[in-house]
Amino acid sequence: MSAMVSRFMILSAFVSLLVAWAGKRALVTSGPSANARALAAFDTVRQVLQHPRCQNCHPGGDAPLQGDDGHVHTQNVQRGTDGRGEIGEQCTTCHGLANPPSGYGAHVPPGSAEGWRMPAEDEKLVFVGMSPHALCEQIKDRRHNGGKDMAALRDHLDTPLVRWGWSPGIGRQSVSIPRARFLAAWEAWARAGAPCP
Repeated sequence: MSAMVSRFMILSAFVSLLVAWAGKRALVTSGPSANARALAAFDTVRQVLQHPRCQNCHPGGDAPLQGDDGHVHTQNVQRGTDGRGEIGEQCTTCHGLANPPSGYGAHVPPGSAEGWRMPAEDEKLVFVGMSPHALCEQIKDRRHNGGKDMAALRDHLDTPLVRWGWSPGIGRQSVSIPRARFLAAWEAWARAGAPCP
């Protein structure tokens, strides 16, 4: 009986050591690689946000950009305090509530069912020229993102204006990363606590 107890104690000690080793290994494996996966997911998010379809409405200045080359809007349009343009030159004057069919031609102003706009003047969310770290921090900063938490930011990604980036009409490049891949990357980054590079 005592030999059996001895074997049981040795086996228990071995199992305990094995469990402890596996736990430490899991901690080591999940830490850096989980963070690396989250940062890789953010890099996908960053590529989308810094594509012309997104950054043209998120410039550093008060004039929106246009075209695949991101040139300053040719009609001298300005942001305005609410991000919808100045009086007499509001975004929806030319950018109606529906994206005209692509058959209308390359230079027809696109539209959005929610109304074309930029971020408001006091909540500029700049995508142009930002380093990955600065972009990441700014996205999460409620002073720049319209007071949104991560859940509200995710909801914003489903608005007609954001979705337009993947079907911008004739003569415009759509966002190069598929929308489903972008959303999966956003959600993976957010679930990981939205770490910044």
